[in-house]
Amino acid sequence: MQYEAKYITDDIKLSCYEDKFFKSDILFEHHMLIWFISGETKIVQANATYIFKEGDIFLIPRNQLATIINYPKDGKPHKTVVMHLSTARLRNFYADLDGVTKTSASPKIYHFSNHPLLESCLSSLIPYFDIKELPEHIASLKITEAISILRAIDKSIDNILANFEEPGKIDLAGYMEKNFMFNLPLEKFSYLTGRSLTTFKRDFSKAFNTTPQRWLTQKRLELAHYQFTEKHKRPIDVCYETGFENLSHFSYAFKKHFGYAPTELLSQFDTNAY
Repeated sequence: MQYEAKYITDDIKLSCYEDKFFKSDILFEHHMLIWFISGETKIVQANATYIFKEGDIFLIPRNQLATIINYPKDGKPHKTVVMHLSTARLRNFYADLDGVTKTSASPKIYHFSNHPLLESCLSSLIPYFDIKELPEHIASLKITEAISILRAIDKSIDNILANFEEPGKIDLAGYMEKNFMFNLPLEKFSYLTGRSLTTFKRDFSKAFNTTPQRWLTQKRLELAHYQFTEKHKRPIDVCYETGFENLSHFSYAFKKHFGYAPTELLSQFDTNAY
């Protein structure tokens, strides 16, 4: 994979993937504002799948689990400007504001397709990537500008940006049933369910009467089987959308569990079609 990243600051980067695709399961530590210059991204979450293309601008709230698959497209690399909206910076921003009211809001992905104000703000960063050092106060002004534009575009955005709470202790079984397809370390799952790793493992054993790794593998393989039989998806797509890192390991685990390979299962549908 040929990958290049240029940073103006730790919070602003120009990201470029040249190869066929890049896949990662991610927990977003900060809110991320992303502008697509070229390429395509598929974002798979527990309840929704998104496709973003050239010209799209979107905001991903922090502490969200997602599978990210980046593709070059139309002969162009996957190229984006990424701005992190950190909790520390947002605390400083909202400290100067009075009367900000918040209500509960679902942490959805916000899509701002070709919005002229946001596009102007983010595209103005491009010349700075050729400068070795950018004064911090200029970068801060750009991030403040972006936050201000987001608040002007969507009045409900404060519910996300001004929420500084960390994950509290929640129902472990329900959370894992919803998010098992994301291939993250157990430390991340424990954090998101409001537990230490030791408490997470203990509560997991009580809830499922097995180890996290055994349960996760079985759930991912069962989901993969469903994707084949009901959705007729390609092995490569199923592999990356059910928490496996590569196709060979996925095919091996699938055959070991079910007794037949994904290609054998799919061949049945091809045969039955005639």
